[in-house]
Amino acid sequence: QVQLVESGGGLVQAGGSLRLSCAASGSGFSINAMGWYRQAPGKQRELVATIISSSNTNYADSVKGRFTISRDNAKNTVYLQMNSLKPEDTAVYYCNAHVSYGLGTREYDYWGQGTQVTVSS
Repeated sequence: QVQLVESGGGLVQAGGSLRLSCAASGSGFSINAMGWYRQAPGKQRELVATIISSSNTNYADSVKGRFTISRDNAKNTVYLQMNSLKPEDTAVYYCNAHVSYGLGTREYDYWGQGTQVTVSS
């Protein structure tokens, strides 16, 4: 079992910045990939960014050039640096991780509880 805990959300004015963090805890696991998703009220959950390594990342078109995803493997932590925030970025942001255990190859999917990001105009 892996627990993901997000932090760093809050209220910010348009044009401002926030950095979200997600720390994974547990034992006997290896994180293969991590990502950030977001969901606004009444909307579908959508992918924001994913990361396998520093050279293997993916971003939604709506956040390219503004958001940066990174990870610290030693700390089992993923970050989302959000710059030039817009009101349409307002959502609950969820951390996601694909993990494996021991020498196993099967991947398991875990989600954090979410952190609220509100961007005012």
